[in-house]
Amino acid sequence: MPRKRATDMAGDIDSGQAIEVHLDTLLADRSMTLTELSELVGITLVNLSVLKNGHARAIRFSTLAAICDALECQPGDVLTWRGPDDKHPKSGPGRQNDFRHGSPSSQPR
Repeated sequence: MPRKRATDMAGDIDSGQAIEVHLDTLLADRSMTLTELSELVGITLVNLSVLKNGHARAIRFSTLAAICDALECQPGDVLTWRGPDDKHPKSGPGRQNDFRHGSPSSQPR
């Protein structure tokens, strides 16, 4: 089966595939408000709110890096992808990525 282009996948979001944002969980775990995060990363409260509520269409790597720096986390803790048949996100808060489990593919050579 051929791979889909990113532009073709945009329509799939409506059919059950989505990028999930876990800012609310990360903030709660750190007893931090969205206002405090906004001040730390230099992003407007409105833009962070749009991202937190899952309404953002894109995020710059620099923005993601600033959020990860402020929250002391990894990009996979902030964002996860859920496919049409996924019942659970691939990663995110409370879920461990393969590299954190020390899988053979993540071991240094």
